[in-house]
Formats: sequence, structure tokens, C-alpha cells
Amino acid sequence: MLAAGALELARLRSIACHGFYGEHDIVPISIFWQVPQYCITGVAEVFVFVGQLEFLYDQAPHDMRSMCTALSLTMVALGNYVSTMLVSVVARVTTRGGKVGWIPDNLNVGHLDYFFWLIASLSLVNFAIYPLIATWHTYKKIAGDYPDAQGGRGGDDPHDQ
Repeated sequence: MLAAGALELARLRSIACHGFYGEHDIVPISIFWQVPQYCITGVAEVFVFVGQLEFLYDQAPHDMRSMCTALSLTMVALGNYVSTMLVSVVARVTTRGGKVGWIPDNLNVGHLDYFFWLIASLSLVNFAIYPLIATWHTYKKIAGDYPDAQGGRGGDDPHDQ
């Protein structure tokens, strides 16, 4: 969101320099400036999703692995609904009193950058709260955690030594 906010700030500065406040005015910034932020988001989602699936596969009870994966994907969908709700709330709150708001139909007169900074701030708060909640988790012990477990180091198999 920081990259999106910085790009939006640059876009708004370009609009101010050229006076392109009309709804159909074309801003002289290439759309390819969005490629880095989409790459960052895509790579982040890949790492998060793979780590999340591995965590669920290792920590969920054997009979609940499919259910936990399904619940994980349901949480992603729920997050998308919450994101939509956040956009609606921000639009409603910022347009009170006849103001243009942060996310108007004509983005050239709005402040979409404020919305990106809000999302970045919420992500930072989430990042600060996560370690506190993660400390409550008790990890499930797996066979590899025990040196004397069958198939692990220190067993009766002479090939293990």
C-alpha cells in the first residue's frame, strides 16, 4: 500500500502541475508505473498463501486438514467482503457535508492516496497485534520433533546413523 500511496501522490502532483482536473482528462503518467506494486502484491500473496497452507497442514489435526484449508480460503473471501465494506464506509464518511471525498467518481479531484495510507496504517496495526496473538499458539508436536521417533535420527535402523 505504501507503493500505491506514493504512486497516487505522484499522480495527483502531475494533475496539479498540468491542471487536469476534468473527468476525461488524461494524466501524463504511464500505466506501467503500477507494475511494481502489483508484482509486490503478487509475490506477497504467494508467500503468504504457501506459508499459510503449510502451517495448516502441519498444525491441524489429520482429519481436519481439508476443513482448515477450506476455512482459510473462506477467510480470504471474508477479507474481501470486509475490504469492500471499508471502501463503502470511507466513501460515506469522507463525503459528509457535501465534500468530494477520498474516492469520488472523478479520481482526479479525490484523495485516493489518503485511502492507501489508511490501509497501510491498518496493516501496520495488524502487524503489531499479530505477534501478541501468535504467542498464544501452542505448536503441535510432529514425529520429526522427537529424535527417538520411528523414522527419525537415533532409531534402530543402521542407515540412520
